[in-house]
Amino acid sequence: MTFQFNFTIEDHLENELTPLGDGAWTLDSSKELSVSESQKGEERDRKCSAEQFGVSQDQLWERKSMENAAPSQDTDSPLSEANSSSNLEPHEKQTCFRAAKEHAMPKDLKKMLENKVIETLPGLQHANLAVVKTILLKENFPGENIVSKSFSSHSDLITGVYEGGLKIWECTFDLLAYFTNAKVKFAGKKVLDLGCGSGLLGMTAFKRGAKEVHFQDYNSMVIDEVTLPNVVANSILEDEENDVNEPDVKRCRTSKVIQEPYQCRFFSGEWSDFCKLVLSSENLFVKYDLILTSETIYNPDYYSNLHQTFLGLLSKNGRVLLASKAHYFGVGGGVHLFQKFVEERDVFETRILKIIDEGLKRFIIEMTFKSPS
Repeated sequence: MTFQFNFTIEDHLENELTPLGDGAWTLDSSKELSVSESQKGEERDRKCSAEQFGVSQDQLWERKSMENAAPSQDTDSPLSEANSSSNLEPHEKQTCFRAAKEHAMPKDLKKMLENKVIETLPGLQHANLAVVKTILLKENFPGENIVSKSFSSHSDLITGVYEGGLKIWECTFDLLAYFTNAKVKFAGKKVLDLGCGSGLLGMTAFKRGAKEVHFQDYNSMVIDEVTLPNVVANSILEDEENDVNEPDVKRCRTSKVIQEPYQCRFFSGEWSDFCKLVLSSENLFVKYDLILTSETIYNPDYYSNLHQTFLGLLSKNGRVLLASKAHYFGVGGGVHLFQKFVEERDVFETRILKIIDEGLKRFIIEMTFKSPS
């Protein structure tokens, strides 16, 4: 499947963006952002390696990210000792509890889109993630800067620190296509986008009539810098006004809210604590009719919390739509291992809705309760 991206830069942005290379940008002479020679060399190495193994650069980088996220097995090697405090150390040392919290929708919606470059997908708008990461890399972001850690470790996944929310993973597009092809109905439903990242799944539900949509991601920076702005971008329509008799006159842009985003709620934190937060935040919590999640079963260490999240938050007649690769190199998770995990607990039944054989084999799975109670 091929998507065409249309890049637009809002007129109110004062900084001029100039591409330096793949995923790298410079913002102006006062805030120059550059790519080091070593990074350029690594990019060339990735291209050569991708050609050698007959895969795309994205797939090769994804495999490397998964391998970097996995615990080191050779504890006696000098490399293992050198990385004992890095993202290669064992799971039990790097996993940290991340308390859940809710993120408020700001009153000034337009302010959320400042310094954002908006890309267009069919029916959706979202912030360019390369630009977001480049800006955040140079900012003094309050708290933990996951972008800096991701760059320094050359990984899109750092177990217990950064769980990949600043990247749109391949299976997200598979699930978006499935929504259209299978004519999935969202009208009147309460929906959770679990491990949302950019929030494309939840935004699709929102735009197609969902009654209420909640977005959850492990990292608070992802919610603040990506998910919230994306929802706002899909709620505001830009109208261009121009005098047809004066073609050289600069066009004026006016914005108007076309869909109120206030039926959306946003959460960050670890899944078990997220469950506690939402279940205790209302006197009578109405469970979700539909839980959407993509590429969240890559790590078997997370299966128990994920299963408990589905058990605690899905309505008795609800369903989970899950997109995943067949296997995740390096961390060991995948569809068959997760299905076995679910079957052993005898709570949910799983059904394969679609298999995608292009590139790495991928699946779309439905989960429902075996015996609604």
